[in-house]
Amino acid sequence: MKPLHPYTTHNAAVDAHIASLVGAFGDALDQRLLAEMMVSVYRLGEDRSSTGDLKILNSALKELRYAFKVFRPYRGVRKVALFGSARLPRQHPAYAMAKTFGQLMVKANWMVITGAASGIMKAGHEGAGRAASFGLNIRLPFEQEANPVIAEDSKLISCKYFFTRKLLFIKESHATALFAGGFGTLDEGFESLTLVQTGKSDPRPIVFIDTPDGKFWKPLLTFFDRQLISGGVVSDTERSIYQVARSAEEAAQIIQRFYSVYHSQRYVKGMLVLRLQQRLSDAAVAQLTREFRDLLSSGAIRQVAALPEEADEPALKELPRLLLPFNRQHYGRLIELIHRINELGARPFEAGDRGPGTKTRKP
Repeated sequence: MKPLHPYTTHNAAVDAHIASLVGAFGDALDQRLLAEMMVSVYRLGEDRSSTGDLKILNSALKELRYAFKVFRPYRGVRKVALFGSARLPRQHPAYAMAKTFGQLMVKANWMVITGAASGIMKAGHEGAGRAASFGLNIRLPFEQEANPVIAEDSKLISCKYFFTRKLLFIKESHATALFAGGFGTLDEGFESLTLVQTGKSDPRPIVFIDTPDGKFWKPLLTFFDRQLISGGVVSDTERSIYQVARSAEEAAQIIQRFYSVYHSQRYVKGMLVLRLQQRLSDAAVAQLTREFRDLLSSGAIRQVAALPEEADEPALKELPRLLLPFNRQHYGRLIELIHRINELGARPFEAGDRGPGTKTRKP
C-alpha cells in the first residue's frame, strides 16, 4: 500500500505496513493522522531518543488517549472547569458558594470538572453530584487524593503531568470558574486567559468568583487594570475576556448567558463561522458589521446556513451562522462581539440551551 500522506519514514516497506495497519480506522483524514503519529514513533527510534524523552511521550499519549475515551460519551453536554483551593475547609464561605454553583450548573444541564481533590473541588462535586462530575486528578505525594464524591468513579482520570491535565481542562470544558485558590488555581486561570487572548482556545466565559464582601480577587484584578492594561502590555478590550461574580447565582448566569444566543465557532477556509441558537434579524447583522468592522479583514458579516465543510457535524446543521472574515488579531473584541450577539438576539432567558454536540443531555 502507498503511504497516505507526505510525512513518511522514507522506508517504503515500513510506510506500506503503517498504511495497512491504519486502513481499517475512520475516514481518510483519520487514517492519515494515525499514520503520521506512527511515523513520529518510528522517527523517535531513528533519532535514538533518550529513554527519558520516550517516557514523557509515552505517558502523555496514554493519558490523553484514555481521557478522550472517557469524555467521548459526554461530548454533547457542556461542562464548566471549576478551580479553587484544596485547603479551604467546609466552614469557609467560598465552600458553600462552590457547592451552590455546582448545583446551579447541573440544573442548567451542565457538568462540572474539577481537580478531584478536597476543599473547593469537593464542594463543586458535592453540588453537582457524582453523575454530573468529572475529576482530573494529579498524582502528587501530598494533598491530592480524590474526594469521596468522585473517587472510584469511571469519570475520574488520574494524570501524571500537569500539561496533559491542563490541556484536558480546556479542551473538554466550555467555561472557567475561578474560586479562591493558590498557585494551581492561578495557573489554571492564567492558562484560560492566555489561550482565549491568543485565539488558541475557543471563546469562553472566564469568571472570577468571590463572596459578596470578599476581597480575594480584588488585588489581582486591580493589578490587571493598573499595571497590565494601563502599562499597555494588555489591551483595554482584553478586559472583556474575564468577568467577576459576587454570588454563585451571578456566576452561573454569566456562564449561561454567554451561550444564550451564541453557540460555538469554527474556521472554514480562513473564515470564522459563529453558530447561533437562533437567527438574528438582518438589521442586527448589519449593526454588528458597523460596530465590529475593526475585526474584519474585508467585507461584512453575513448570516448563512451551514457550510458544506461542516457536514461532519450533522447535529448542528440546522443552526444559523454568522460568517466573518475575521482578522484574528483582537480576541478581546471577539468576546465583545459575542456579548453583543447575545444582546441583539435577547429573548426570555432560559437555562440549558443546546449543548455543543447533539441535543442537550441530562447527565
